[in-house]
Amino acid sequence: MKTAVFSARRYDQALFTKANSAFGHELRFIGDRLTPDTVHLAAGCSAVCVFVNDQVDAEVLALLAAQGTGVVATRSTGFNHIDTVAAAALNIPVVRVTDYSPHSVAEFAVGLLLTLNRKIARASTRTREGNFELDGLMGFDLYGKTVGIIGTGKIGNVFAKIMQGFGCTLLGHDAFPNPLFEQLGGRYVDMDELVAASHVISLHCPLTPDTHHIVGRSLLAKLRRGAILINTSRGGLVDTEAAIEFLKTGQLGGLAIDVYEQEASLFFQDLSSTIITDDVIQRLVSFPNVVVTGHQAFLTEEAIGQIVQTTLESITAFERGQPLVNRVLGSL
Repeated sequence: MKTAVFSARRYDQALFTKANSAFGHELRFIGDRLTPDTVHLAAGCSAVCVFVNDQVDAEVLALLAAQGTGVVATRSTGFNHIDTVAAAALNIPVVRVTDYSPHSVAEFAVGLLLTLNRKIARASTRTREGNFELDGLMGFDLYGKTVGIIGTGKIGNVFAKIMQGFGCTLLGHDAFPNPLFEQLGGRYVDMDELVAASHVISLHCPLTPDTHHIVGRSLLAKLRRGAILINTSRGGLVDTEAAIEFLKTGQLGGLAIDVYEQEASLFFQDLSSTIITDDVIQRLVSFPNVVVTGHQAFLTEEAIGQIVQTTLESITAFERGQPLVNRVLGSL
């Protein structure tokens, strides 16, 4: 089946091409994001494959439907970038990757925490310049510290297990408590108790209307002073402007993010030779206690392999008229 793959990076093309030998779809790789201006590139394609920063709103979906697209497959677990109500109205099913290596994101979150706390990136830059001074590089032991985990699904629970291995006390907050988290010795508390007690807070929840800016001025004001915040989930969970305010006061002791609310115009592209006009991200990266990476937490061989396999299986099931086991509930 003809399939347009938007936001296709080199690794996408290589892995999709290899895995597709078992499926035989006609894949059209498009490096650009899906937007109203690029939707015409999918003309004649029965399936469209998108990623987290593609624009799959009502306008784009209507244009896709007019061009003959019958299914939208997102290479992600989250689907907040897709207007599923509009898709249902157009009779376009939406499928996602319901499960891929939770270890990829959880391990990266731990890597961000260690990098930020122990000043690893700063130390590496110094030594490359011949500076072996240790002033300004002091961190703290994770052993014995309290770690708050907002969202204790598969990824959050893997993160919790790793932090348990460091000897941390685990606090959790989730609308749907996970027995596995409690088996690790974790304790569920309300949000106020979590933010007041935690030395480290890590976000592992989806972006929904209820969780948008869950980390805003009100929550940040209640932080244990000097706490570190890690976000590998979705940029919209954090009010970045508010985070900058509390970084300046020292209430927020450090911030490590792999996602950013306005990342669509920045991430997954080389802007090193251009002027970046996003003043917020420019301010963020100017802080010595901030680490920013470009949405790479999912980027492991195991995770991408599962994402590609699941996506192609869903497209094949649609082509054959089989049940779509990875369909987003409510999209049809």
